[in-house]
Amino acid sequence: MSDEQEQVQPNVEEQTTRGGRGGFGRGGRGRGGKGGNRGPRKPVEEEWVPLTNLGRLVQQGYVTSLTEIYYHSIPIKEYQIVDHLLKAENKELKEECLKVKSVQKQTKAGQRTRMKCVIVVGDCDGHIGIGSKLAKEVQLAMKGALIAAKLNLVPVARGYWGNKIGTPHTLPTKITGKCGSVRIRFVPAPRGTKVVGSPVTKRMMNLAGVTDIFSQSRGNSDTTENYVRAVYDALYKTYCYLTPDLWHNFKLESNLYVKNAEAISTFKSY
Repeated sequence: MSDEQEQVQPNVEEQTTRGGRGGFGRGGRGRGGKGGNRGPRKPVEEEWVPLTNLGRLVQQGYVTSLTEIYYHSIPIKEYQIVDHLLKAENKELKEECLKVKSVQKQTKAGQRTRMKCVIVVGDCDGHIGIGSKLAKEVQLAMKGALIAAKLNLVPVARGYWGNKIGTPHTLPTKITGKCGSVRIRFVPAPRGTKVVGSPVTKRMMNLAGVTDIFSQSRGNSDTTENYVRAVYDALYKTYCYLTPDLWHNFKLESNLYVKNAEAISTFKSY
């Protein structure tokens, strides 16, 4: 019996050294040879190659803040411009997904269902943007809505109620926004009042950096998208009114494209 046990022992060792369970697989990877301790793939960060003259000016350091772009009313057509400038100012955009719903379209082949997402972004320091997107999947819709919100980023003017003490905490004037049947009106409030309004209003004001405000809405405000766009329209109009703090004389500067004409002439056209 001892001789038979000695003959069987090497066969068991050969099976265990073939890798994995019961001797199957390759190189000790487990069953099928495709296992191993693989973790989740790390997202690959693609290098930004700007396609517009504004993007090239931002990447090479000729434009250093969003204020310069807004001052000359230049449209932003690349969302990487916003990311690059806010990163240089040590700021970060926060995002809020306010609505995800399914929409249907009647076609010859039947009903086609897609997902719609509404996202609001802001840095809690005077900038806010809104975007919406339709896609077959929720993830794709959220990604597209986030890009659209960054492209629609606008500055929000903030002011004081009463004496100018501390940091700006409310809107400078009474303001009204509308979208569809929704009408919303904002009135400046004393410090410490906080945001008096619906939960959607509170979330948007937090992203815009407004801490004290009164609000009043009319119309079919249950429609979340129209309500959000009405709030965005009101905040967009804050710089349409020339308040006394903006009366000081500004030195007129040439357009960014005219000012950096020599640099633009060296850019390669794609």
